[in-house]
Amino acid sequence: MPQDAREIQAWPAPLAAGPVDAVVTVPGSKSLTNRYLVLAALAEAPSRLRAPLHSRDSALMVEALRALGATVEEVPGDGSFGPDLLITPMPAKASASDVRIDCGLAGTVMRFVPALAALRHGTARFDGDPHARKRPMGAILQSLRALGLDLTGDDGESPSALPFTVHGEGTVRGGHVVIDASGSSQFVSALLLVGARFRDGLHIEHSGKPVPSLDHIRMTVEVLRSLGVTVDDSVPDHWFVAPGTIDAFDVRIEQDLSNAGPFLAAALVTRGTVRVPHWPSPTTQVGDLWQDILRRMGARVSLENGTLVVTGGDRIKGGDFADTSELAPTVAALCALADTPSRLSGIAHLRGHETNRLEALVTEIRRMGGDAEETTDGLIIRPVPLHGAVLQSYADHRMATAGAIWGLAVPGTQVEDIATTAKTMPDFPALWQAMLGSSAQESRTVPAGADA
Repeated sequence: MPQDAREIQAWPAPLAAGPVDAVVTVPGSKSLTNRYLVLAALAEAPSRLRAPLHSRDSALMVEALRALGATVEEVPGDGSFGPDLLITPMPAKASASDVRIDCGLAGTVMRFVPALAALRHGTARFDGDPHARKRPMGAILQSLRALGLDLTGDDGESPSALPFTVHGEGTVRGGHVVIDASGSSQFVSALLLVGARFRDGLHIEHSGKPVPSLDHIRMTVEVLRSLGVTVDDSVPDHWFVAPGTIDAFDVRIEQDLSNAGPFLAAALVTRGTVRVPHWPSPTTQVGDLWQDILRRMGARVSLENGTLVVTGGDRIKGGDFADTSELAPTVAALCALADTPSRLSGIAHLRGHETNRLEALVTEIRRMGGDAEETTDGLIIRPVPLHGAVLQSYADHRMATAGAIWGLAVPGTQVEDIATTAKTMPDFPALWQAMLGSSAQESRTVPAGADA
């Protein structure tokens, strides 16, 4: 947290006075925005991102690319969430310079950008928020060293986490690398994004427990193919990237379907209806799983003429939910309000996200009087009446939005540091209030740290 929790004013999560009936559009996908930004910095000519996400994570990526020599300009767009971006690639033969990269808490910055830094001359020191130093980095740093990158920690030794320094020589050999990506799919995506710019291309081989969030790797592969990069993923746990160029592009970013989750969850909690227009189909975003998940939890779900319509039923059903990835905090929030037990599995990797999300979810559910426990790879949540409390967000945007969901049904719910949602969704409180409209009741504000 940025400061002592007692000094942060808690956000009174609005209590729903009745069923919601709203049309909701959310900002662009963080996953797609930051992938396209990296590729624009490596492309053959300038590129344009239309309706990109403007958030802390994307701003950190933009500043990282600027530090490495790319030019990123804001130009007027036709969307309601900010300007478009024009990106001029990193110069092919830039003079040597030493730069610093602030990763914040953005996994895409700390994992995707180091290989870019090796494709220029000079040093680049990477660091971030205090918790960023705890996020898993060892596997990607080890694989980069195996590919010939010169990396050092502040102690001069081989690093396994932030902070570290990349000593760029302007080129990377590439070739075959074995990596244990069981801690994060971003380890694979980070290498895939730059593989075409390596002299010998890249052959990534995963060795270890199953890779989580394979949907995110499929997203990376499809984006690369759309820009002319040859990627062969026909052999399980192997990815081959041919050396070559990356096409310039003019792309409109899909809205973030994961971030649409809390708003769709509001339909179940309030027994109302939420419509999300411009729902992409087909899409590589993991958030498309909401159609199946919410249907299983008792909602009526339809996709008609590009609008996803979710209407809550007379109850929220628990169940078994596997491999929900970044959707898990929202799923868990609904499970805590369900009338039957639930088990979430295949999400052990969430212990290495912005916070240990499994531990945090259990702590906050119990803070409200709920019944939850960790398993080896997930959570068990049992139905128990909840009471109001001031919930911690752990500087984690998805924990903060989980608190907003609980607040719809549990009087006296407040969330400390709601501003952390700006990591991927600026102005979340205003969007949330706009969805609720007149169907919201006020809660009183108290200093965070004290139970309501």
